[in-house]
Amino acid sequence: MMNYQSELLLSLHILFAAFLGAIIGLERERHVGLAGIRTHAAVAIGSCLFGFISFNIMGPTDPHATVGLADPSRVAAQIVSGIGFLGAGVILRDKGRVRGLTTAASLWATASIGLAVANRMYILAVSSTLIILALLSLYKLPGWMKWKLKNRRGFTDD
Repeated sequence: MMNYQSELLLSLHILFAAFLGAIIGLERERHVGLAGIRTHAAVAIGSCLFGFISFNIMGPTDPHATVGLADPSRVAAQIVSGIGFLGAGVILRDKGRVRGLTTAASLWATASIGLAVANRMYILAVSSTLIILALLSLYKLPGWMKWKLKNRRGFTDD
């Protein structure tokens, strides 16, 4: 059973996950507008909270049981598939073009950042956030759009 001090500390972790998710969402909102700050922050919060909950639910009392009631790896797997479903909602087909693939991928990656915070892997969470931001900023490189248009037909990376 958790006490209120532990829950307050975990709330700070959730706030940190929300902050990292919001940074990624800010970039998406400013440049694409599909899923922004609120969506990415909510994904990071949700995955972090699900991670915390899965670590704190008691498993079976039988020491010979092979599967716990809340195996954290099973919860993580369900987060991955659930966020995949959410990401599918931002992928759009418009006039023969597919839009939203990068936003869907950033939502999926943001969920992993929330889980990393839940597992107290702060350096991994921050470095992953920075790498995602760098990837999302590739279109700012000189010649990126020209190269992209030359090498892709019917797909857009928004």
